[in-house]
Amino acid sequence: MKNVVGLIYAGGQGQRLGGVCKANLKIGGAKLLDRAMSALGMDDLLVSVGPGPETAIDPRFAVAVPDLNDRHGGPLAGLVAGVDYLLRRSHPPEFVLTTAVDTPFLPGDYFARLHSDLNNRAAVFAGWGDHYYPTNALWRLAAIADLPERTRNETAPKSLKHLLREPASHRGELDQR
Repeated sequence: MKNVVGLIYAGGQGQRLGGVCKANLKIGGAKLLDRAMSALGMDDLLVSVGPGPETAIDPRFAVAVPDLNDRHGGPLAGLVAGVDYLLRRSHPPEFVLTTAVDTPFLPGDYFARLHSDLNNRAAVFAGWGDHYYPTNALWRLAAIADLPERTRNETAPKSLKHLLREPASHRGELDQR
């Protein structure tokens, strides 16, 4: 999968857990971050670490990307940081496959499922019934390449859900799966 980079959102402050770093929590003896990395099954991985690198990332397995600024947080800030990093590469990928660090049990065909539904859309998102999970998505990098600049000039949406609500004329058709 040379045309796709995985991005794991791991920059949360764990407020509902008393300030615990979720990425370091263990399930079945393995850290959530390690499980998410394994579930994505990619050699090219980024880990959004929030405003500062609280989570220790082994550079042999992933690149830690901090948020661009402190004004915007959450998963959207992680996506913006990942996009900003990828656009500086000499050969940016076509796709960005995202997941939250606390989603350690992705299906083995996660990328294939999302990719098969992408068609000409800007992105597809995981969903179950009436619930959707915009943190678990496949994005066309070209469709979101303006996010870092929009963040810098404070015209970016406030969250991934707000990004989903942007008019199709601005972002292309977004869809959940």
